[in-house]
Amino acid sequence: MPAISIIIPMYGVEKYLRRCLDSVQNQTFTDWQAICVNDGSPDKSGEIAREYAARDKRFVVVDKENGGLSDARNVGMQHATGDYILYLDSDDFIHPQTMEIAYSLAVRDGSDIVSFTYDRIYRPQLMVRHFLKMDTDNVVPMRMHKRYNVDKIKTRVTDDVYEYATERTHNKFNPKRRWLIKHCQVWKNLYKRELIDDIPFIKGLLFEDFPWWSRVMLRNPRVTIAPLPLYFYIPNFGGIVLSAKQLRIMQSLCRGIADAYQAYVDTATDYQMEKWNANFKWYFVRWAFRKIKYLESDADFAAARDCFRNLHQIGALENPPYDWARKTRSEILNFIKE
Repeated sequence: MPAISIIIPMYGVEKYLRRCLDSVQNQTFTDWQAICVNDGSPDKSGEIAREYAARDKRFVVVDKENGGLSDARNVGMQHATGDYILYLDSDDFIHPQTMEIAYSLAVRDGSDIVSFTYDRIYRPQLMVRHFLKMDTDNVVPMRMHKRYNVDKIKTRVTDDVYEYATERTHNKFNPKRRWLIKHCQVWKNLYKRELIDDIPFIKGLLFEDFPWWSRVMLRNPRVTIAPLPLYFYIPNFGGIVLSAKQLRIMQSLCRGIADAYQAYVDTATDYQMEKWNANFKWYFVRWAFRKIKYLESDADFAAARDCFRNLHQIGALENPPYDWARKTRSEILNFIKE
């Protein structure tokens, strides 16, 4: 059994895949398996992954019919045998010490999750280069060359994930700001497999990270926060999020809100519900409602009203905690009455 299983869904990423897999193979930590899930990719992604598997038995290739990112991650979990799980999108890559650092901290602190972050300089740099029609494929981030002394990394350990996990934008003078676990991306954390092995991603959903992460938090995980830029996130200029119809994005967000809300109604403590409502739910409600301005056809507007009527009927639009949230709720109620 490896210490870490890395789950790497693959679809249409032959342009980036070698860089991704090289970043795994070049890890300073060696006790891992990489489960490369070929999600019916029409390009050479599966062939490239099999090249790596032929040279290094730690790479495992799983072929399946196309079912989307959530389905691929779920299939990867079915093949994972590691004590810990790391998710890696196949067009991104990781710092050479990512697994060394995350695993060492998890074992040291007895943590269920080790949270790190992504390089916030690299992605904007690529966006600017893309806008200027410059090369973005061969840019190596400066922080890839930085080496960390694990014993000197400053961390914070908490048994209250709700105190730090948030979608809120905090004032830069807030002393806790550095330690916040911002946003819901699943690839910013190392997870103990026992914590998440029975929490599937919702198949066919965009922004599937939000309802999944909401359910993970409900389990009160012990978390080590190490705000190091260990993940390098590549803007997918033609990817599913940027090209998807706004209605589908809105429908996915509403479905994720409904799923997470029901989970909290069923099992959350008052404290968990209050924190999730204030720090997560209403930010996604506002995001979903903002998609209305991009809709054009009567059919799209009718579908949008159905989504928000459902949220209203199940109670997911109750208890807006801020002035802007109360305004958003009022606007939604007016919209669904039209």
